[in-house]
Amino acid sequence: MSKNLLLILNPCSGKMKGLKHLTDICEIFYEADYTISLHTTTKSGDATEFVRLWGQQADLIVCVGGDGTFNEVVDGIMLGAVTTPIGYIPMGSTNDFASSLKIPKSWKKAAKAIVMGTPRRLDVCKFNERYFSYVASCGAFTKTSYSTPQKLKNALGHLAYLLEGIKDIPSIKPIHMCVSVGDKVFEGDYIFAAFSNSTSMGGILKLDPKLVDMNDGLMEIMLVPSPKNAGQLAKVLSCLQKKKYISPYLEFMSASNVSVVTNGDFDWSLDGEKYEGCQNISIDMQSDAITLIL
Repeated sequence: MSKNLLLILNPCSGKMKGLKHLTDICEIFYEADYTISLHTTTKSGDATEFVRLWGQQADLIVCVGGDGTFNEVVDGIMLGAVTTPIGYIPMGSTNDFASSLKIPKSWKKAAKAIVMGTPRRLDVCKFNERYFSYVASCGAFTKTSYSTPQKLKNALGHLAYLLEGIKDIPSIKPIHMCVSVGDKVFEGDYIFAAFSNSTSMGGILKLDPKLVDMNDGLMEIMLVPSPKNAGQLAKVLSCLQKKKYISPYLEFMSASNVSVVTNGDFDWSLDGEKYEGCQNISIDMQSDAITLIL
């Protein structure tokens, strides 16, 4: 009996490989006895709306795009209370979320893995009223994820993020924030903060896979206090590079919920997409929130 597949394609992701290989991708699902309903995004928010409106009627939702597109699919799942499982064919420039889950980089292998794979429950994070799948961050390098021009991403891929990130270094400005984690309060000036459920952030910062469980109800929190001089900055960068998170130059912990108070005059990145800053932020883990085919 034929099954219904909601296929969501972002034709601009990565080097537009999704559009290039669309026919071949569809063929794999046709052979697996799926009837395909194709929806192509043209603007921000489209994928969320497609899933919210039609996701529950499908037997499977497949996202072909980058982490930002997948973020919108997850947002639609959560906002629409959709229970349909998701498949992800990563076509972005960096694909942090896909890397954390070891989803194949090859579109063909990723598509076949969805057909042959098994469901796995995963946590989702909630940032005020918006959901994200793997990271909310602010400060150094954060702007790179959403400000790098799409043409540059398509031309250079992951290298584009590194180049833009290097340009950010001279303009790093400390961010004052108060972060409450359980009965602990961290207040001060920070050059970077990340709240994540992933082993990779922006393709630049890597977490030890032994520290990350994407279905344990906990997020990993990293706060990088503002260095007082160039020597301290060098030590901070060394700690990040060597994954030495227990350090006087970093704050690293896990928690299920966090509250953040800031002056609200800076923006955040949620899964690589810009999110306007605000003064009061609540970040909560939603356990067993989505089903991903892996």
